[in-house]
Amino acid sequence: MTALAPTLQAFFVERLLGQRGASPHTVAAYRDTFRLLLGFAAARTGKAPAALDLGDLDGPLVAAFLDHLERERGNGARTRNHRLAAIHSLFAYAARRHPEHAASIARVLAIPTKRFERTLITYLTDAEVDALLAACDRGTWAGRRDHALLTLAVGTGLRISELAGLRCADVSLGRGATVHCIGKGRKGRRTPLVPVVADTLRVWLAERGGPPADPLFPARSGGSLSRDAIEHRIAGCAARAAEQCPSIRAKHVTAHVLRHTTAMRLLLAGVDVSVIALWLGHEQLTTTNVYLQADLSQKERAIARVAPPGTTPGRYRAPDSLLAFLEGL
Repeated sequence: MTALAPTLQAFFVERLLGQRGASPHTVAAYRDTFRLLLGFAAARTGKAPAALDLGDLDGPLVAAFLDHLERERGNGARTRNHRLAAIHSLFAYAARRHPEHAASIARVLAIPTKRFERTLITYLTDAEVDALLAACDRGTWAGRRDHALLTLAVGTGLRISELAGLRCADVSLGRGATVHCIGKGRKGRRTPLVPVVADTLRVWLAERGGPPADPLFPARSGGSLSRDAIEHRIAGCAARAAEQCPSIRAKHVTAHVLRHTTAMRLLLAGVDVSVIALWLGHEQLTTTNVYLQADLSQKERAIARVAPPGTTPGRYRAPDSLLAFLEGL
């Protein structure tokens, strides 16, 4: 048997599940990465996936696989970097088990992540939020569920996985209403609920009923709404909201855009960035700083505080013909 197959199995069972306690989402993401990599390597080398060795997955092949993701599968740089992170994790684990492949492993670990342009975040204005919530058909059970879900999403900034995993018992509507969720890294946090969100959930829970362990936002079958189902419901509401608020058409409204909306609302209300980071469950404060870049109002206030220079406008003229030539390049 080659070294790759048992190493890959041990990586998932011992490293990811046993030592790191990785979430199902992390395991699924790593699984998909190695499915794609092994399929690509099998087609490139002519070997069956179970017959591949660590030496077959060398630096040039992994680099070619990453190019394949971008050019043929249409993946962006972020997805490419996520796939590479999974590969780096496996090869760092393999380096301790198979030092005889140290040279090949080192070449894979030396492959850098790809830099990419960071666009400004998309978020909804207050008018767009109102239109989105109004687009839920509250005359139906599903519409009332969607209204409660979107109200909670905008009011708390929970991730889509956190919304999908909520149970009825996670909502506390007593004094100091909060919602409890398990975020990234299996870290629990409590997020306060403003009165309008608490009132909406109180009405929804009275209609929803059921044991505390039941999903807060169930599907028709009674199980939890999937991530895809939540995104589908949001997209449908956004399409209907665009009829009353045309500016929404220019925005691709997703659960993460609603999360951005929460952060921008907090920032514009004067909440400190460090508090917003705790609110959203960010590990690093640098993750939250993207909202500072998107807030034009703060930049406008800074410009207003700066005294304009006491000079008259004019065009620079080079004092020398050679300098004028260089200036014109």
